[in-house]
Amino acid sequence: MSGNPAPIPDPSLPSADDAHATSVVHQGRSVLLEIIGLSKRFPGTQALSNVDLRVRRGEIHALCGGNGSGKSTLIKILAGVQQGEPGGMIRVGDESSPADAVTPAFADSAGVRVVHQDLGLFPDLSVAENIALGSSFPRRRSGRIDWRRMRTNAEELIERFEIRASPKTLLRDLNRAIQTEVAIARALQGRESGHGGILILDEPTTALPAAEADALMRSLRRYAQAGQSILYVSHRLDEILRITDRVTVLRDGHLAGVHETADLDEDALTTAILGRSLAHEAAVKHVPVSSAGVPVLQITGLRAGPVRGVDLEVRRGEIVGIAGLLGSGRSTILRSIFGDLDREAGEIRVAGAVLPKGSQSAAISAGVAMVPEDRARDAAFLDLPVAANISASVIARYYAHLRMQDRKMTRDAASLMATFGVKAASPAVPINTLSGGNQQKAILARWLRRDPELLLLDEPTQGVDVGARAEIYRVVRDAADAGTAVLVVTSDVEELAAVVDRAVVLRGGRFVAEIAGSALLPQHLNELIYKDVPHVDSV
Repeated sequence: MSGNPAPIPDPSLPSADDAHATSVVHQGRSVLLEIIGLSKRFPGTQALSNVDLRVRRGEIHALCGGNGSGKSTLIKILAGVQQGEPGGMIRVGDESSPADAVTPAFADSAGVRVVHQDLGLFPDLSVAENIALGSSFPRRRSGRIDWRRMRTNAEELIERFEIRASPKTLLRDLNRAIQTEVAIARALQGRESGHGGILILDEPTTALPAAEADALMRSLRRYAQAGQSILYVSHRLDEILRITDRVTVLRDGHLAGVHETADLDEDALTTAILGRSLAHEAAVKHVPVSSAGVPVLQITGLRAGPVRGVDLEVRRGEIVGIAGLLGSGRSTILRSIFGDLDREAGEIRVAGAVLPKGSQSAAISAGVAMVPEDRARDAAFLDLPVAANISASVIARYYAHLRMQDRKMTRDAASLMATFGVKAASPAVPINTLSGGNQQKAILARWLRRDPELLLLDEPTQGVDVGARAEIYRVVRDAADAGTAVLVVTSDVEELAAVVDRAVVLRGGRFVAEIAGSALLPQHLNELIYKDVPHVDSV
């Protein structure tokens, strides 16, 4: 499954038919980045083991693998944030270094530039100011900032990278795709040719709807055609197949294969990443929901933020999805139910009980559980052990006689880790050492151990590999089969169509459609989501 709504084919992006021709062009180009025998060991974990990687000049090269496969470690070593083990070698262009001696200074000199999922931009500053923060503000002889030269420098970059903005535009007034272009321009400034070194993009489209992701991919293809080498990291398989020339796959820290993208389809790429096919595994089945079923969630006239008066019911054992563009109010509905956001008007009932406004404790007491979109910021206690994270929702159970019963908590957590498939060395390791998929399963275990009446899921598989996605939704379906009502928000309409029993479409803060059964198709959802919506690329 992809992490994006099913895109409408774009003639400016490579298709399956012309991917082979694109690949042949790149086969004649020299190698820009070469990694030989890269290994990295952390206490108790072999993160990388004798990995080789080669990226050609002007190539978009995908780095794929499940959570915990070693992708992030490889990127950190390339950037000089961490060092590899002795014996490995890294070469970028004409500069090389032993893997155990790579420093940020070497990476900078060699032209390694990384744009992370968190772009590191400042929304209340202008495009010109954000670009200047990537190097230095030009100064007059007096030492004061030369604002005119700063804007001129930004204008040159904007023109070179064809960014649809002006130097004075505030970042917050741009869509996410254009903000990413600004981050890329900031990273690549100072290169006269505009295509030196290696540009590493780590999950650049995670928060983008389909149209904005397409706009960004067009820009990336344009950069590559100008000679820029790009190492592209993403869990979105459809993007990898559409935009990249070759794919290197890591699995459990080992090199699992290098493939010409033209030789792959989504099933083949999934098999390469997981080491097995998902085709034989039981698919998540739609469960017919009786119209006479018991309503667990009842929303009447909800008004909050962009949400302008919505009604909704979710019945026991039912999984309902909310489809819509970013900003349509999807997350606002979940947060209003959970009491994380105060509502302006409307009534919310869970299992017959009216929830007061803005009270998470009341929602939790009524049987509501929520897995938020940003687990690192809003759900996981990153420095605490897995056991403490899994136990956070019932922590009072382990406090007796003025002390915490740590052994009992660890023993229970170990049992839950086995039940929910959380892979970790032990319940005692910090949760930030786990892959994204295992962190998400630990958060699910935290809430599902309470047997909630209502489970709210906001982008539950964001940044999670294809194998972990299937595991997460099996856990969710099991909870629904046990009687929990589930309300899920995801930008991936293919995922939504595959896992929910019914979907409601939110547009302009209002529900405009409800579909189920044979009509619950990705293309139908996309049509309803984007109907009468202006083209997202315009600024």
